[in-house]
Amino acid sequence: MGKTKREVTLRFLAEPGDVNFGGKVHGGAVMKWIDLAAYASAAGWSGKYCITAYAGGIRFVEPIFVGNLVEVTGKVIYTGKSSMHIAIDVQASDPKEQNNRLTTHCIVIMVAVDGNGKPTSVPEWVPETEEDIKLRDSAIKLMNMRKEIGEEMEAHVQYLK
Repeated sequence: MGKTKREVTLRFLAEPGDVNFGGKVHGGAVMKWIDLAAYASAAGWSGKYCITAYAGGIRFVEPIFVGNLVEVTGKVIYTGKSSMHIAIDVQASDPKEQNNRLTTHCIVIMVAVDGNGKPTSVPEWVPETEEDIKLRDSAIKLMNMRKEIGEEMEAHVQYLK
């Protein structure tokens, strides 16, 4: 495995085919871009093929318009044995002005897998700055919250049976 890379930014122009009926970029297109950036970040960090295990807390803050220059940045903020929590920020701007504005944010959990599709280990990410420590702590807090929500959902499903 080569040098790990913690952060990746994908850049492109929003195209007419990305538009919804309201004339803005479709949320599904944004979610696809998020998944691509999460994969690039996770693969760059781990040096392995990775799959999406979870995407949550997606916040659509502002619309993206056709012709906008879109930047989707993924950054590793926590690692488990085989998983990587990737913070994703989507920013957009008129390419003539390049005044980026946050349009979407979320967390994606990617899992590195071997040739048989089984989880495989990833390098540990250790926060070095105060900001990195806050990001890691936030990822751990969200992980614990997801566990509680999962338990509650399971209880709900059992009740419906």
